[in-house]
Amino acid sequence: MASFNKFNSFVEYLAEGVIDLESDTLKIVLTDVAPAATDSVLADLTEISAGNGYTAGGVAANVVSSGQTGGTYKLVLDDVTVTASGGTIGPFRYFTLIDDTRPAPPIR
Repeated sequence: MASFNKFNSFVEYLAEGVIDLESDTLKIVLTDVAPAATDSVLADLTEISAGNGYTAGGVAANVVSSGQTGGTYKLVLDDVTVTASGGTIGPFRYFTLIDDTRPAPPIR
């Protein structure tokens, strides 16, 4: 099972209204370097090289539903697929959800 790494800035960005998980443009970014809890913007990540089907800045992640029950918030996204074309993609080991609505996209 995948593990979850919450970025320190995530709760602050939510509380300050910097990010809105329901209406902002969300993307999945692929990286082969473990993200750190202190990362807060896309530039903090070591993204894999663009090409052969992967676009720099990540792949769109569309919200299917969101809401909370008993104090637990659940965000459901459409499946994200990256198809290699003309060569290989990667390598990558981690994916990170970012908010692409802002000039320096906050990460989650």
